[in-house]
Amino acid sequence: MFTRINRLAIELPEPAYGDANAAAAVQELLGGRFGEMSTLNNYLFQSFNFRGKSKLKPFYDLVASITAEEVGHVELVSNAINLCMKGITRPGDPDTTPLNNGLNKRNTYHFIATAQTAIPGDSMGKSWTGDYVFSSGNLVLDLLHNFFLECGARTHKMRVYEMTDHPTARAMIGYLLVRGGVHIVAYAKALEIATGVDMTKMLPVPNLDNAQFDATHPYIAMGLNRKLFTFSYQDYQDIAMIWRGPLPDGGTAEVIQGVPDGGPVPDLDELPEEFAPGVSREDFMKIAERLQRSAGM
Repeated sequence: MFTRINRLAIELPEPAYGDANAAAAVQELLGGRFGEMSTLNNYLFQSFNFRGKSKLKPFYDLVASITAEEVGHVELVSNAINLCMKGITRPGDPDTTPLNNGLNKRNTYHFIATAQTAIPGDSMGKSWTGDYVFSSGNLVLDLLHNFFLECGARTHKMRVYEMTDHPTARAMIGYLLVRGGVHIVAYAKALEIATGVDMTKMLPVPNLDNAQFDATHPYIAMGLNRKLFTFSYQDYQDIAMIWRGPLPDGGTAEVIQGVPDGGPVPDLDELPEEFAPGVSREDFMKIAERLQRSAGM
């Protein structure tokens, strides 16, 4: 079972301006082949389908705990996209084309289908697909795939980082570069225990040094480059049998039983020009009255 906490993995900076094309590029980090929806669903189904959970518990615990973190990453990227879309259009009479600013943007789907919010798809508007999920049932093969998947995801994050300087997008990507680097090393450590092969000798694929990205520095200062969370207050403790010892950056691996502190979930403004949420003041007063009656007030 999953417990949901009404917090984001980090606090995202409120943007002073919107950038629809930045949001379109960030979509690749959500619904692309190497996006967070892919890392989530790969690990989710591998954890569901894992054979020998008791016999191979440290490996199961590792995949299961990272799965839970990836749920939060999907949430984080989606909210970053939503904030990148802030203030691009204006309220107005329909005949004044209040959504005109969305006409020539890279992803008009943002304006037509989702009221300027994230879509479960990539930077070109292609929907995410379960074809991206790899769950072979072979432990070493799945771990090797996960190592490769995280390396591919890191490459895409670095490239999108270089495409946009939007502060919300960069803060989010900086965090994911740090956390994705942890996952790469975690799977490398798991593979070394499972096979005896030192996967870190393959690094950098790509370079794991985050110092070159200014937006990573706050998260490195918080020690998030060495911490692996269980995302459970009592389960998945055996990740400590894998996530231990020295790290490539000179730090020491640290397991945290529980979840990160996180940050607030953004409260998105109304967009009358998108008919979203489509609740007038009169409707709101009636809803409030019904809620009070329902509560016996």
